[in-house]
Amino acid sequence: MPWGSNRFVRMKVPEKLPVVLSQEEVAALFRYIGILKHRAVLMLCYGSGLRISEAVSLKAEHIDSSRMLIRVEKGKGAKDRYTVLSQTLLNLLRQYWKIQRPKDYLFPGYHAGTHIQPGAIQEICRDACRMAGIEKRVTPHILRHSFATHLLENGTDTRAIQVLLGHSRIDTTARYTAVTPRTVSAIVSPLDATVKTLRPRKNKSGMNQAAAG
Repeated sequence: MPWGSNRFVRMKVPEKLPVVLSQEEVAALFRYIGILKHRAVLMLCYGSGLRISEAVSLKAEHIDSSRMLIRVEKGKGAKDRYTVLSQTLLNLLRQYWKIQRPKDYLFPGYHAGTHIQPGAIQEICRDACRMAGIEKRVTPHILRHSFATHLLENGTDTRAIQVLLGHSRIDTTARYTAVTPRTVSAIVSPLDATVKTLRPRKNKSGMNQAAAG
C-alpha cells in the first residue's frame, strides 16, 4: 500500500539513567578483588574509562608511561584513541608486570595468544560487589560510567570526556554526564526558600494560627 511515514506511530523507547557508583563504593569494590590481574583490568575500566573489551585486549606497548597515556587501538567503530593513565594505575601495572611477565596480551588467557575473557571479569566484578555489600547491579561498564561522571563532577569539560571515552557524538556523552547526582543533590529546592519567607499569621487573640491549629 502507498502508505507514508505519517501512518505509523513511532514507538517510544524508555530511557534509563545509568547506574553510577560513588568514589567510596569504587574503593570498596577494589578492596575485594584479591588477584592483581583482575584488579588491574577493572581499574582500567574506572581509571581510564575503557570498555571491558578494550581493557582485556591491551598490550604492553599501548601503555605510554612517559606521557601518561594509554593508546586504545581499534576501539568501538574501529577507531584509535588516547585516554588518561593515572599514576596509581601505572604503579599497579608495573607491579603486575614484574609478577606476570606477559608475552603477548597484557592480560593473557588460558591459551597462548589469547587474552582473558570479558565474561570472567564481569563475574569477578559481581562477586566483589556482593562481598563489598553494594546493592547496585555493578558491571565493568558501570565503572566506565562512573569514570565519566566523576570527571564531570571534578570540572572536566564534556568535550574532553567525549574524547577519552571515544564517543563519536557529544550527545552520547551528555546522556549520562550532563546532570550528575552530585549536581542534582546540590540544587536547593524552591520550597526551602519559600518557607523561609513565610511568617505565621496571628489571629485576633494574638496566637499564631499554626499554634492554634
